[in-house]
Amino acid sequence: MTDQPSAGRFDGRDHLLPVRVYYEDTDFTGLVYHANYVRYFERGRSDFLRLAGVGHADLLEQEEPLAFVVSDLAIKYLKPARIDDALVVRTRYEAIKGPRLIIRQTVERDGEALCRADVVAACIHLDGRPRRPTRRLVELVTPWLSGEE
Repeated sequence: MTDQPSAGRFDGRDHLLPVRVYYEDTDFTGLVYHANYVRYFERGRSDFLRLAGVGHADLLEQEEPLAFVVSDLAIKYLKPARIDDALVVRTRYEAIKGPRLIIRQTVERDGEALCRADVVAACIHLDGRPRRPTRRLVELVTPWLSGEE
């Protein structure tokens, strides 16, 4: 797939997704509400896959549909983001291990990390059982991996 303005861009092995902080993203103090970082990280992971050629809708339309679930999420909040901030969600897929995708993410402002996440996403059958990703998915993501498979 080619670059799509709304899907960010690749910079080496990292995917960069611009995100603007809107009023709806903040709490009563004007700072980004902690749970919204999880939303930003989800957008980064999804748009990484989209630009790599893996569409979620396409995965559901396969002969054996598959989806992703987050099975582990560790977040470290470092500094607050505020309304109107221009942020970048940096996403790096580290490895594929069995049904698991190991992912590192950062929300940055002007190159400074505000929030970090270590994520494990699992491929599943639609009934919730884990399954290995398809050969095609692995082929599309492997060029971006930074770790051992």
